[in-house]
This record gives sequence, C-alpha cells and structure tokens, in this order.
Amino acid sequence: MKIALYARQVDTENFPLIRELLKELQRHQCELYIYQPFLHRIKPLGSDIPPNTPFNSGSEIRGHIDFLLSLGGDGTILDTLTLVQDSNIPVMGINLGRLGFLTGVGTEDISGALEALMKGHYTIDKRSLLRLESNRNLFGGVNYALNELTIHKKDSSSMITINTYLNGEYLNSYWADGLIIATPTGSTGYSLSCGGPIVAPYSGNFVITPIAPHNLNVRPIVVSDKNVISLEVEGRSQYFLASLDSRSVTIDSAISLAVRREDFTMSLVRLGSTNFLNTLRKKLNWGLDTRN
Repeated sequence: MKIALYARQVDTENFPLIRELLKELQRHQCELYIYQPFLHRIKPLGSDIPPNTPFNSGSEIRGHIDFLLSLGGDGTILDTLTLVQDSNIPVMGINLGRLGFLTGVGTEDISGALEALMKGHYTIDKRSLLRLESNRNLFGGVNYALNELTIHKKDSSSMITINTYLNGEYLNSYWADGLIIATPTGSTGYSLSCGGPIVAPYSGNFVITPIAPHNLNVRPIVVSDKNVISLEVEGRSQYFLASLDSRSVTIDSAISLAVRREDFTMSLVRLGSTNFLNTLRKKLNWGLDTRN
C-alpha cells in the first residue's frame, strides 16, 4: 500500500508517536511518501525513518498513492485538500491537536487504526465542498474549501457591508465585521463560534453566518447548496480579506464574488463505529453533567 504523510509542524514531544507510526507503516510494508518540510523536521529520528519518497506538492503524489495521513489537527486536514484536490485520495486524520472534529484517530489508536486501514475496515465519508468564483484569479486553481469562505474587514476598526444575493435575488446587506459561508462540515468551525447552527454533514446546505453584526436581529440562515450566493463588499476601507479555509487573500470592492457547491467532494476515512453524532457528543461534551 502506498501512503503519504503530511504535517504542518510537529513538536519534539510528538516524536515518540511519530516513531511508533513510522514503525507500524514499515511493519505493514507500506511504500511511503513524506512531505519534505515534515521530513526535515523529523530528521532527528534518524534510522527510525523508513525509506521514502519526499514530496513538496500534490502533483507529486496524485495518482501515485492510496491514502494520505494527516498528522495534526483539523487545520492540517484542511491543508490536505490543496494536495489531493479532485483526486478522491482518501485522507485519514491522526489528531495531534486539540478538539479535532475531522481528525478521528487519537494518538492512542495509531496501531489499531493502521491495522483497520490495511484490512479495509473503514468507511469513506464524501464531504461536500464550496467553490468561490470571481472576476479575478484569487486562489489560483484551488478556489474551493472544505469548511468555509469568510469575508472579513481589514486595516480598519470600521464595519463593512456585505450585500448578499441568492440566485440573483436580494437577501440582505450585512453590516458586520464579516460574513461566513460554511459547508455542513464547516458548520462546527468558525461559523459555530459566531453563533451559527450545527448542520449534519449530508444535509445539502450552506450556512450564512454574520460576524459581530451591527443589527442584533440579524441571525444565521441555512440555505440549500443548490443556490448560488453572490456577494458585493463595501466599506470605509478600500481593502478586505477573503479566506478559503486557512488561505487568505486581499480583495477590494471592485471584485465580484459568488459561491456555489463544488462538483467534486473530499474523501475522509472513518473507522469503526465513529460517526458524526458520536463526535458531537464527545467533542462538545453533550449529555455530560456533574450530577451524573
């Protein structure tokens, strides 16, 4: 089996876990591809690093690997979308971070998770993506996101105004610090922290959530992802910030933006009995009470 390893950054305190992971992959006789900056970071592991092929971009692994292992938190999994793109390479997250809605494998489960992967005891979750279209090439060819598009003020304490339309019909002008358009997967991310609802992964929706709205009666709204959401941004400042997951660019009011559902999905590996509802209860401590 051909496996790629990706991580943003790894603390030395995680070296024992990485050593265990590498030994397990070698035991299963996996052919390894390791992200070059990550490989450089774990260089102190020396002979514990099996023979591998370094890579720096997704084009070097797409069409060559069976799975990609993401080591870190949810933000690291968001990064892997830019590597796998529309290739449908399944991504399995090993949680070296904190909350971890998407990274389903804990550090204590590495051996069992790899055993299940090798035996085919897993499920593939197909997560919908959003696509950003504009009259400028803002994000190169990777103009899609797993979690959300965020429009945010920049270089000013003043609010901005985001005029929003559904299929060309006027919805609202949001006077706010910004606006989030989230997928169901992204509903448990930035949108949730701004008061947005939790949406189940296969609901076929977008969540539109204002960030610190001036009008307190303006609330998040859930709309079908069959809609095309158009945005016009204006404000006292000339420049604003547009973010797709963790990638950001500066825009101005002359730009036209539209969001729709992407034609392809991202494949996430789910092991055993783990599912969205279990994750909610575990990560958000639902049903826990000091009286019980």
